[in-house]
Amino acid sequence: MKSVLLWRRDVDFLLFEWLRVDDLTKRDRFAEHSRETFDGVLDLCEQLAERYFAPHNKTSDANEPTFDGEKVTVIPEVKEAWDAFAEADLFSMSMDQRFGGAQLPVTVAQAGFAYFSAANVSTTGYLMLTMANSNLLARFGSPELVDTYLRPMLTGRFSGTMALSETQAGSSLADILTRAEPQTDGTYRLFGSKMWISGAEHEMTDNIVNLVLAKIPGGPPGTKGISLFVVPKYLVETDGSIGERNDVALAGLNHKMGQRGITNTVLSLGDGTYSPGGKPGAVGYLVGEEHRGIAYMFTMMNEARLGVGMGAAALGYTGYLKSVQYARERPQGRPVTAKDPSAPQVPIIEHADVKRMLLAQKAYVEGGLALLLYCAKLVDVQHSAESDDERDRAALLLDMLTPVGKSWPSQWCLEANNLAIQVHGGYGYTREYDVEQHYRDNRLNPIHEGTHGIQSLDLLGRKVTMRGGAGLVALGEAIGQTVAEARSRGDEAAEHATQLEATWQRLAAVTAAMFGSGDIEAALANSVLYLEAFGHIVVAWIWLQQVLAAHGSEGDFYDGKRQAARYFFRYELPKTAPQLDLLESLDRTTLEMRDSWFG
Repeated sequence: MKSVLLWRRDVDFLLFEWLRVDDLTKRDRFAEHSRETFDGVLDLCEQLAERYFAPHNKTSDANEPTFDGEKVTVIPEVKEAWDAFAEADLFSMSMDQRFGGAQLPVTVAQAGFAYFSAANVSTTGYLMLTMANSNLLARFGSPELVDTYLRPMLTGRFSGTMALSETQAGSSLADILTRAEPQTDGTYRLFGSKMWISGAEHEMTDNIVNLVLAKIPGGPPGTKGISLFVVPKYLVETDGSIGERNDVALAGLNHKMGQRGITNTVLSLGDGTYSPGGKPGAVGYLVGEEHRGIAYMFTMMNEARLGVGMGAAALGYTGYLKSVQYARERPQGRPVTAKDPSAPQVPIIEHADVKRMLLAQKAYVEGGLALLLYCAKLVDVQHSAESDDERDRAALLLDMLTPVGKSWPSQWCLEANNLAIQVHGGYGYTREYDVEQHYRDNRLNPIHEGTHGIQSLDLLGRKVTMRGGAGLVALGEAIGQTVAEARSRGDEAAEHATQLEATWQRLAAVTAAMFGSGDIEAALANSVLYLEAFGHIVVAWIWLQQVLAAHGSEGDFYDGKRQAARYFFRYELPKTAPQLDLLESLDRTTLEMRDSWFG
């Protein structure tokens, strides 16, 4: 029976026919792998997701974690899923061999991990945060931090989080107040609070490794004075055993509209609930150097941003597959040309408007999944680059695409979930069907790891202008290569190529005009509009690449790919024209709006 989590045929197409990830095995980093090991990992992920994650998705949504003032209770199925993932050694699947990892390509690991997000995004959140935490410590942690905290996370004995935000600061990290006071033994004592911290309290693991941003007194103001610390739930003895409770206390749980199965916490650091060593303050261990916390944390945040994008794509994808299944099974109405009211009803998938909604979902979710796998391939190229130029180009493209990879699926795969509800009709918003929960779960992703507004300012205010526009040039060259290849085919791909090239050149001209105006305030005022147009152009490019990969192949699968691309180029890409016109005009409508006019 075909899975309704992800479509394996599409996953294989994206990995092996389009991205050709099996070619990575020719590189030293991945030489021990093969197509067989890749297939084995994908099979394992799909099986575990179906067996341990999907069955309790609705249960964890209906029975969210509770806090009785002393202990947090999570339904036992979450722990069972955690243990199954750990026993399969999947926490370290893309980690370096020097840490005991399998050194699997990130592209394959992300494709496998998408099954878990599609099955149960809440439980998967514990896994994603732990793996991102591990990757940060692997890159910046001292040998002592690696041995004490990283290695237990890779076995599933410890879990991990990231603790950035605070109630008064939100996404403005420059305004955090948590302070870290240095001690004579080289540790720090932290005092403050953290808000919206997912996975920071539960009883599933022996310890929870919190990565906490805080300011050391006397440091530079703003983000330049922020440092990064490991602040565990429990202190760890020299022999690796669990010691006394650290002064990290749960002040309460947040209750969300979606992703209810993962604890979302308010943490209090150093409030005296616990006094490790008989002294006030939560014990913290500096990661790297003082005042470089933002630089270190951005590696985890960027990974988490792409993880959010992948989760959004996966939720959109499973909703799409379930709405296709429903549309095939649900008889209702007759063709508009039918004259006999006594004729049998037809499945709703035969109706034009249902086809429209399903085709839009297909274009969004298959485009979103492809975009995130392309970003993952760039990570693999960086890790295995055969020249500095290759590594630099991959890094530039990844920098440019990260805000798109986070935000585009969070917007448009959420819209796919919206359409999945519509396809189900009245059943779509009942709890008996999955699609209403997928929408609620996915609605968090436009906010997770930075809103659309934050991502758009990152794209337009930083990424587009970095290194004199080098990233924009690199992306333009990559698009140009695809355009040239498509034109050489001489079929419909050439028509798509002409449309894509013209739209990209229009974007480049508008970008130059915006910054050339000298009115930076007006240029950035509509940055979300820029991100939306930019993202649609990027995904059109991704779809054109898929068309090229399908060239010459016949059958329903490939015809479906071509039709989805046709839809995107005819229905979606043209939406960018009025957006680009408005951006070029440097419209000040939003800037000139006054507080008092809102009523």
